[in-house]
Amino acid sequence: MSCTTQLNVGLVAIVFAWLIGLLAGIDASQVMAGFPSNLFLTLLGVTFLFSHAEVNGTLARLAATVLRLARGNSAAVVILFFIFTAAISTLGAGAVPTVALAAPLAMGAASRSGISAFLMAVIIGNGANAGNLSPISPVGVIAGKILERIGLGGHAWQLYANHLLAHLILSAIILAILGGARIWRQTTPDAAQTGALTWQRAHILTLGLIACLIGGVLFFQVPVGLAALSAGVILTVLRTSKESEVLARMPWGVMIMVCGMSVLVAMLERTGGLDLFSIWIARFSTPTSITAVVAFVSGIVSAYSSTSGVVLPAFLPMVPKLVQQMGGGDPFAIVSSINLGSHLVDVSPLSTLGAMCIAAAGPEVDRQILFRQLMLWGLSMAVVGAIASYLLFGTHLL
Repeated sequence: MSCTTQLNVGLVAIVFAWLIGLLAGIDASQVMAGFPSNLFLTLLGVTFLFSHAEVNGTLARLAATVLRLARGNSAAVVILFFIFTAAISTLGAGAVPTVALAAPLAMGAASRSGISAFLMAVIIGNGANAGNLSPISPVGVIAGKILERIGLGGHAWQLYANHLLAHLILSAIILAILGGARIWRQTTPDAAQTGALTWQRAHILTLGLIACLIGGVLFFQVPVGLAALSAGVILTVLRTSKESEVLARMPWGVMIMVCGMSVLVAMLERTGGLDLFSIWIARFSTPTSITAVVAFVSGIVSAYSSTSGVVLPAFLPMVPKLVQQMGGGDPFAIVSSINLGSHLVDVSPLSTLGAMCIAAAGPEVDRQILFRQLMLWGLSMAVVGAIASYLLFGTHLL
């Protein structure tokens, strides 16, 4: 249903969980106990804070700064937008809000600089996804809570580093292949003047609170959700942006999707459904090949559905069972492969990231051609993700 309809599968998943509970003789209160209240509160806090940063213009000023730093060199524009999107996503915005912010600026810069729209779309999509598993970003929070629940917690920064380095390596290869030597000599006279915006008190305060949040998480182990919610409340009280606009920007649909899927997955764990799925995957895998297999399967599913709302909640809980069924394997290599495989395909035009890049492309760009390029790219990334996961995680290069 997530692949073929516009329904929020989180709501459907809760209904399915209840029906499975009825068939299994499980009380409704126990079904509802599977709702991840801790995860919901964390997502609420993080998205509330970064909706403030988007509404009050802080993120837009960071993007304008990136354009000025490039000083007209086309290769520098591409590299700086990768760094910018990875950094903003890492700081807690996540991939979708980051691309929503960066796509109009990046695709416009590509038009002025003569950079391929296809190259820029892939680079900013990969950059945003590179930071998407930060322990303080919404998707990183989702993955972290799932891993804690299945006994694989405590390695959030290591998994984030694996994900970031894998995207960095692949993006460098992409730039070399699609950009070539020409892009390093290519310049545009007006890029350095683009986007000069004034930094005001609200923007500096917002950045300061985000910095405090990161410092608190890194050095004092403060709870991410409560700290981010507190920072957002401070911004609300100080009226740096309108609360109604901030609440309207928050991804309520995604939050419902993730939490609803978590209820269903908890019920499938209770009734043995995940055991059956892990047995099926284990039949086609060995401790050596499992990284490639799970990356390919998660990539195919993610190309047509939500990575954070469907793939990660459904696939990550299987990891301990997979290791058990195969009689061995590195669970963190498998987790990293699921993460990489499901994210690499997300620049497909069927995903939010790819669609936003197409919408933001310059008037000279043939959107039908760009759509076709990104579609082929997204599907091919299921294979590339499998190969990359085997080389990077299966052979323990990362």
